[in-house]
Amino acid sequence: MDLGLKGRTALVMGASQGLGQATAMQLAEEGAHVILVARREDVLTSVQQQIEDAGGSAEVACCDLFDRASRQALCQLIENLPRLDVLVANSGGPAPGMAPGIASEVWTQEFDAMVLGLIEIIDTAVIRMKDAKFGRILVIGSSGIVVPIPKLAVSNTLRSAVGGYVKTLSEQVASHGVTCNMVLPGRVETPRTQAIDAATAKSLGITEEQARANSIATIPTGRYGQAREFGSVLTFLASEQAGYITGSQIRVDGGAIRSINA
Repeated sequence: MDLGLKGRTALVMGASQGLGQATAMQLAEEGAHVILVARREDVLTSVQQQIEDAGGSAEVACCDLFDRASRQALCQLIENLPRLDVLVANSGGPAPGMAPGIASEVWTQEFDAMVLGLIEIIDTAVIRMKDAKFGRILVIGSSGIVVPIPKLAVSNTLRSAVGGYVKTLSEQVASHGVTCNMVLPGRVETPRTQAIDAATAKSLGITEEQARANSIATIPTGRYGQAREFGSVLTFLASEQAGYITGSQIRVDGGAIRSINA
């Protein structure tokens, strides 16, 4: 199937590792020019080299969501691009934390980056896409907005807020050929997942291997997902064929969430 991505431009945030990197590499494989965004230029350059070695096209742009000037610079870059067809909005995740007891300054700092920062960038991209009558806004969320994940209170809360915005936005821009969807990963093999397993092991006084085994036992597929599997879902949602999918929250979790409707 030709996904219609050849010649399109995709900006992928959090592209230095994990889900963002896997998505960027698959978009490039499909012929999109990919703008790799994260904080670490040296790591992004390495990903760029991998893409180019495989025959793809990529460039690098640094951004730190916790730095407002850095976010504004990324927004200016988006405004000045010759075209922008796909935005993969990926904020990474805050450190684990239990509720109650999270300091107010933590909430404020994380909200500014994970919610306001993402909305600022999404809005800038949407303006370009509306004018072009085509666009794909893809936000990487978390299964924690459906079933809250223990010890991830900040992530559960703030990603839910972003989910509300994405759904609202989808209704406003659908008639312009712009779709807005949120993709919810479950346990996928990434450095973030490894950190969560390590934190769980420490809090329970068990080994990381046992923490991982306990987690896998709750997943019907009996394993963690692979980042490439997750990236494949986003790549399809970025395609021309996915033009009638919008306002959705799509799980990629190995069946871990057992509810039917939510």
